[in-house]
Amino acid sequence: MDPEITIFFQCLSPEGITKAEVRAELAPLYDRKSLPDDQVKIEMAWAVRREQKPWLFDAPKFRLHSIVLEGGLLIFRLGLTCYKDFVGTNLAERAAHLQEQGREDFGNSQAYLAEPLGVGAMLHTDDDKFVFLRRSLRVGEAPGKVDVPGGHPEPQMATGGAAQEPIRHEYLPGKSVVEELFSSVLREIEDEVNVRPFSLRSPVLLGIARNETSAGRCSAEFYVRCDLTAEQVRVFYAIGGAEAHESTDIIFVDRKEVLTMKESSEFWKELCPSAKGAIKLYTGVMGPCQ
Repeated sequence: MDPEITIFFQCLSPEGITKAEVRAELAPLYDRKSLPDDQVKIEMAWAVRREQKPWLFDAPKFRLHSIVLEGGLLIFRLGLTCYKDFVGTNLAERAAHLQEQGREDFGNSQAYLAEPLGVGAMLHTDDDKFVFLRRSLRVGEAPGKVDVPGGHPEPQMATGGAAQEPIRHEYLPGKSVVEELFSSVLREIEDEVNVRPFSLRSPVLLGIARNETSAGRCSAEFYVRCDLTAEQVRVFYAIGGAEAHESTDIIFVDRKEVLTMKESSEFWKELCPSAKGAIKLYTGVMGPCQ
């Protein structure tokens, strides 16, 4: 498999995993472990990144600690983290050192990393094509690469939009968090592609992939069916959504091409790790002959 990704969890059913089959547990136990000099190094890394890209901003994120299958349910064990900590750990030059330290101290290479959970969508149009986006040069990760629509679930949204500062684990009921995990991917499609939720069917979870270029950060990848054709989607994209600045072009790929895509292909080489993970999870569920 492509060294930029590993599969953390693969759904085995072509039906995917529905929202009703997912639960979330939040606890400080699932937060990132800290080293004595962590905060200073994180602040320094953040200052450098902000100097390079001053439009970036910090915000709370969910941290994926682990998942368990129990009684037919998939349980996400989540802590809290933030984008600044992600820049100062997963994206920092010291990330490999933090992973080694985590293995030594806890038997867990990710223990000292922020690990914010991402989401992505295999968006399938009514005329059997998948939607990809060319990322702009302004984004914080993988500028210029091809990606699927995606982003992050937001803890603030799971509190009902209430302005508690700081957000705490006890403000986040598991049911609301699961709702946010699934609704966030629809929100990202609307913001990035400008396709409204009423044209989208309920997301189903395909699995979770690790991005090895950011020290193994995980992204939950979903399958989302769209009731619009590729040309209709193109028209809405051209009008522009709330996050239109994050991409410069929209690309449509036939489903059959996605199912048979090889890692040696030129298109594969243009993909960022999150898109590679999404394709691998989709083809792993569907198989090459579906």
